[in-house]
Amino acid sequence: MLETSARLLALLGLLQSSAGWTGADLATRLDVSERTVRNDMTKLRELGYPVESVRGPGGRYRLGSGGKLPPLLLDDEEALAVAVGLRAATGITGVAETSARALGKLEQVLPDHLRRKLAAVVDAMDAGPVNTDSNVPDPDVDAGTLQALATAIRDHVGVRADYRDEPIEVEPYRLIAWQRRWYLVARDPRADAWLPLRVDWLRLKIPGGRPFRPSDPSFDLTEFVVREVARTGWAVHARLIIAASAEEVISRINPAVGTVEPIAPDRSVLVTGGDSLEVVAVWIGMLGLDFTVESPPELRDHLKILANRYAAAVDLPNLAR
Repeated sequence: MLETSARLLALLGLLQSSAGWTGADLATRLDVSERTVRNDMTKLRELGYPVESVRGPGGRYRLGSGGKLPPLLLDDEEALAVAVGLRAATGITGVAETSARALGKLEQVLPDHLRRKLAAVVDAMDAGPVNTDSNVPDPDVDAGTLQALATAIRDHVGVRADYRDEPIEVEPYRLIAWQRRWYLVARDPRADAWLPLRVDWLRLKIPGGRPFRPSDPSFDLTEFVVREVARTGWAVHARLIIAASAEEVISRINPAVGTVEPIAPDRSVLVTGGDSLEVVAVWIGMLGLDFTVESPPELRDHLKILANRYAAAVDLPNLAR
C-alpha cells in the first residue's frame, strides 16, 4: 500500500486520466478499501482540488475544473518535452521572460535524474538565428493581444482595431501561426469577405465589436492564410510578367510564394511579395525564368543595382586588378 502523500498523487493522476472512476475501481487500482478512497477524496477537497462525486449505484468520482493547480503529474518524456519547449519559446513579447520563470519552477520540481537529462539536452543544443530567410527581424506579438483575440474567437465577439492605421471591425475565427508570423482569420461582415490579418499590424480598440453568429467558412482556414498572405500579408508586394505559362510558373513555386494568372499561352502574371525588396529579389531570381517588373518601381531600381553588382562580379579583368 502506498503512503498517504504518494497515494494522493496517484489518486490525482487517475482522476486526471479519466472522466470518471467508481470508488471500487479506485480502491482496486490503489490497493486500499473504498472507505480509504472516500477519506482521500475528502483530503483532496480540503487541499483545494475540485473533486466531484455522484452518489448512487452508478456513482463516480471525477476531477472538476478550477481549483488549485495539481502537482506535476507528467512522465519523464512529457516533462522533458515541456521543458525543451519552454526553452525554445520565442517571438511573443513577454512570453520569453514568462517561459524562463516557468522553466525555473519546473526544474525545481523535476527529480534529479530528469534534471540531469534536461541539462544534457540544453547543453547539447544550440540555435541559429530565428530569422534565416529575411533581412527583416521577426515581429514581436504582444501576448495580451493574442489572449484578447482568442477570447473574442471563443465568445463570438467582434474585433475593433486599427489595421495598418485603417479602422476595421471584423468577426474573428482562428489564430494561425505560420512563417514565424501570427495571423487572424476573420470575416468582414460588411463586405462578406474573409481576411488574413497579421496580428502584429493590429491595434485593438476597447470596447470590442458586437457579438455575432459564426458562419461556416466551408474552406480550410490554414490553407487560406498560406494562399492569401502573398497577396495581402507582405510589407512589399510585387506584380511580375513572367515569360512562361501559368502551369510552368506554378510548377516552380511554393503556393505560399504568390498567385499566378495566365494572360497568354506563354505569358503569365505572378503576384508575390516579401518582407523587403531584397527578399523579393532573391525569390524572383530563384524562379529561373525571364520576367518584367510591373510594380513596384522601387523593385525595378533595386534590380538595377543588383544587375550592376553582379556584372561587376564577373568582370574578370577588374578582379585581377
